[in-house]
Amino acid sequence: MTDWRADLRAQGYRLTPQRELVLAAVRQLDHGSPEEILSRVRESAKGVNISTVYRALELLEKLGLVSHTHLGHGAPAYHATTEPDHLHLVCRNCERVTEVEPTIAAGLVGDVAARFGFRTDLRHLTVFGICRECS
Repeated sequence: MTDWRADLRAQGYRLTPQRELVLAAVRQLDHGSPEEILSRVRESAKGVNISTVYRALELLEKLGLVSHTHLGHGAPAYHATTEPDHLHLVCRNCERVTEVEPTIAAGLVGDVAARFGFRTDLRHLTVFGICRECS
């Protein structure tokens, strides 16, 4: 894994305590919304506001340190890119989120590539439906 602090400096960005706290919060929360990330950051730094969190998330995503996905209506959920790639299954009834390995979509990815020449980014894929327990 590369040193993200060095990458940040090499691209002309300062390593701020807020950026470091936002990244730590994303890693701790797994799939945290910006508001949940803010709440976690404020445990250490009371003066941080939501716009600081959004700017930090945007930069961290640009640097490839975090990724986002949409697990429903509202704000996206962020997770660290150090986590293994996965897809999300979201139950429309109980709202449970299940992470599954991306190989489960191999048929879809292969078909889309063959028919359309399209390279699929599965990090943002969320499948909505009804889970086994709610069926």
